[in-house]
Amino acid sequence: MKSVAMLQPNYIPWKGVFDMINRVDIFVFYDDVQFTKRDWRSRNKIPTSNGDVWLTVPVLTKGRMDQLICEAEIDTSVNWQKKHHKTLTLTYAKSPFLSKYEQLLFDFYFEKTWINLSEMNIFMTKYICNILGIRTRFYKSSDLNCQGDKDGEKVISICKKLGCNHFINGPAAKAFTDEQKYADAEIELEYMSYEYPIYNQLYKPFNHHVTVLDMLFNLGDKTADYIWGDI
Repeated sequence: MKSVAMLQPNYIPWKGVFDMINRVDIFVFYDDVQFTKRDWRSRNKIPTSNGDVWLTVPVLTKGRMDQLICEAEIDTSVNWQKKHHKTLTLTYAKSPFLSKYEQLLFDFYFEKTWINLSEMNIFMTKYICNILGIRTRFYKSSDLNCQGDKDGEKVISICKKLGCNHFINGPAAKAFTDEQKYADAEIELEYMSYEYPIYNQLYKPFNHHVTVLDMLFNLGDKTADYIWGDI
């Protein structure tokens, strides 16, 4: 049985994304669907002494209402990369493992000027997967040219093209998934269950739903064990 999961490419995602990626043989960045503003594609949260703060990537949207995620471009007139780097280094200055990931932050924010949002998000996700020891194979849905526009038809088409008969989806998708379509296609359907232990965050109250960078900076090499439940 070959397993697959698909998610839209998000900005420095939370730990649940990496948990899902690690559980499957193939992960598809679902990047040829419509881009939505003020969503996880272009922002994520970090906990601070003043509560959760959004790190938001400026995206060009004027006159581009119907653009796909893979088409979305970053507004390079805004020096957001320097701002995000500064916010992260100041917020996590007292975390035990910030210095361990200085190269990661440099590669994310100073190695190049990012233009394509999806390209950047995929780079960052793969980079962190490498740190966590994840060896899953990656594809982009925009490269697969699979059709279908409702009731999971496109997802099923991707599963078939990749030779996968086990599809892992997020728990929220259960409410609107036509499970019979997957059964008819002989694809086993499974939903993620996101349950993780609390770790020592710098700021209270504890929040699971922040970027995975929070775990890396606070747990270092133990991050993967906390996500996989091996502690």
